[in-house]
Amino acid sequence: MTYVVAIDQGTTSTRAIVFDAHGVPVSSGQLEHRQIFPQAGWVEHDALEIWRHTREVIGVALSHADITRHEVAAIGITNQRETAVVWDRETGEPIYNAIVWQDTRTQDAVDALAEGGDYDRFKDITGLPLATYFSATKIAWMLDHVDGARDAAESGRLLFGTMDTWLLWNLTGGPDGGVHATDVTNASRTLLMDLRSLEWSDELLQAFGVPRVMMPEIRPSLSTFGVAEESSLLHHIPIAGILGDQQAATFGQAAFERGESKNTYGTGNFLIVNTGCELVHSQHGLISTVAYQVEGEPPAYALEGSVAVTGSLVQWLRDSLGLISSASQIENLALSVDDNGGVVIVPAFSGLFAPYWRPDARGAILGLTRFVTKAHIARAALESVALQSRDVVDAAAADTGVAITELKVDGGMTANTLLLQTQADVLGIPVVRPKVAETTALGAAYAAGLTVGFWSDFEELRTLWQADARWEPEMAESDRESQVARWRDAVTRTFDWVN
Repeated sequence: MTYVVAIDQGTTSTRAIVFDAHGVPVSSGQLEHRQIFPQAGWVEHDALEIWRHTREVIGVALSHADITRHEVAAIGITNQRETAVVWDRETGEPIYNAIVWQDTRTQDAVDALAEGGDYDRFKDITGLPLATYFSATKIAWMLDHVDGARDAAESGRLLFGTMDTWLLWNLTGGPDGGVHATDVTNASRTLLMDLRSLEWSDELLQAFGVPRVMMPEIRPSLSTFGVAEESSLLHHIPIAGILGDQQAATFGQAAFERGESKNTYGTGNFLIVNTGCELVHSQHGLISTVAYQVEGEPPAYALEGSVAVTGSLVQWLRDSLGLISSASQIENLALSVDDNGGVVIVPAFSGLFAPYWRPDARGAILGLTRFVTKAHIARAALESVALQSRDVVDAAAADTGVAITELKVDGGMTANTLLLQTQADVLGIPVVRPKVAETTALGAAYAAGLTVGFWSDFEELRTLWQADARWEPEMAESDRESQVARWRDAVTRTFDWVN
């Protein structure tokens, strides 16, 4: 057996990637799924569409690699994390569309749970602030708004899962004996797991009104969850690793030890700093989460800086404003001017995540004059990605007392060299991109491969990591701090927009 297959179920698409023993992608299949916006602030996915696409991309990846299941050692799964699915265990039919992590419909419920503004009410248990971002209020919304759902859930008819659980259940048989489980990294994003015990918290389940009977079993990230069922192209192959997408990217960047970090540039940006066996509670607006857990060992924890809108800002410029016809065009457009022309963009489309946690904020384009062109707006958009990352890097340094001296980066936006130079300039430290850009899928493959002995240990995986390119800061310190100060002034001007 010479390959591992990773299923990467993301916010905009689902991919299957075949990796060889050197951690090199051999082939892939990818399909985008619909983004459903029923009304302002609501974001949904069709979970059945995603499951159909998962089966199809597995077939494409195997076909392009010209291999069969007999050459596959294990399957790893990585996924968009907080997105919630509730389905009927007997029919396999979701009771409602999956409610996506970006969705903000439950803000009123979050405010009520905060009991007068205490959004850190459950932070000591979960590591998370109360926010619409996480799964708990999404589950409760479905139970309260779909006819008969709450009674069905309490009777044991309904199951909940994040996207990893949904795919695992279907891959292992669905209504015919499918495994209903999740891993600790995904469970840590629900607002329902105790970070210390790694179990569902009865206090939290009661507070959010979620019946325990619908919750999946929590297992270590690196463990055998089950085997693919008979009708699958990968039947009898073990599903041996599950990691939420950002934890998977951290794993794929070989950031296994305390103090190691990465920043992923996708729909949003996500900085993760490994804190080892120590559970660090942030005092500067970051999330405490689980980085990974090997079966039989204590978990590794992490601090995370979650930024909601980065790559999706470029999509907005393309799809809603028509400034560009493809995302890749933004770099050349931005390079056609020397600077941002005085423009600052704060893309708080559904509030601000880390380190501000301001659901009342809304997006703003500031500093407009008749001089400004679409090229200046394009450049300001890329700068906003780098500046939001600067905010969470500063917060991580403040929480850990250790400055990040080099930033490993990954994700689709890292193909944009202007962005990475801007990031190095804004941070004042080198930025390094790995040779294998698909670090999220690679992390899932690593987890599954380690579990079944395809790779021997962490040190072997470290030897596989190689740098592709490196960007050194070129901006003067005074210019850097002036730009950061202007940015933070602009951020404060977006507060209190929603009453």
